[in-house]
Amino acid sequence: MKVNIEIDCTPLEARQFFGLPDVSPMQIAVMDKLQQQMLANIDKVTPEAIMQSWFSFDPKLAEKFQDLFVTMAGLGGSLGSDKKR
Repeated sequence: MKVNIEIDCTPLEARQFFGLPDVSPMQIAVMDKLQQQMLANIDKVTPEAIMQSWFSFDPKLAEKFQDLFVTMAGLGGSLGSDKKR
């Protein structure tokens, strides 16, 4: 014997029926706190701030990155010119 029961209710109604707590006030509080933290730290994720944090510990690191980019650009240029021949 096979019995199918179909219940049409909202998630809130199902939680209330099973006696589960209403967590929406907690979710709202957590989201508000998360939004406050994100807004407070938004200046730390600007490209300038990220680059400054990367290069603040070793000034020569910026030169190494620049050399790396120049080398990579040179390789890309030579590879592109080889394909055209």
